[in-house]
Amino acid sequence: MSTGAIIAIAVAAAVILLVLVALLPRMRERGRIRKQERELQQRRKSAAEEHREHAQSREQGAEAAEQRARVAEQEAERERAEANLHQERAAASERGMADRELIDDDERDRFAGTSANVDRTEGNEPIRRN
Repeated sequence: MSTGAIIAIAVAAAVILLVLVALLPRMRERGRIRKQERELQQRRKSAAEEHREHAQSREQGAEAAEQRARVAEQEAERERAEANLHQERAAASERGMADRELIDDDERDRFAGTSANVDRTEGNEPIRRN
C-alpha cells in the first residue's frame, strides 16, 4: 500500500470518528427523548384507563340512584293514592255513606231505623232494607 492510501484511510477514519463523536450526543438525546415519550404515553394510557374506570363507577352509581328515584317516586304515588283513598273515605263518612262500616253486625238491631240501615241508589233515594 502506498503512503497516500494509508493517509487517505487515516483521514477517512478520523472524519468518521469526528462525525460519530459529533453525532453521538444527538443520538443519545434522541434516545432519551424517545424513552421519555414512551413513558409519557404509558402515563397517558394509565391516566385514561383510571378516568374510564372512575367514569364507569360513576355511571353505575347514577343508574342506581335513578333506580332508587324511580322506586321513591312510585312509593310517593302509592302514598298519594292512599291519601286520596282516605280523603274519599272521610268524605263518604261525612255524607253518611259509610255508616255501615261504623256499626258491627251485632249492633245492627240497636241502630235499626237510622241512616246506617238505609241503602242508597244512584238517584240518592233511600231504600229501606227488609
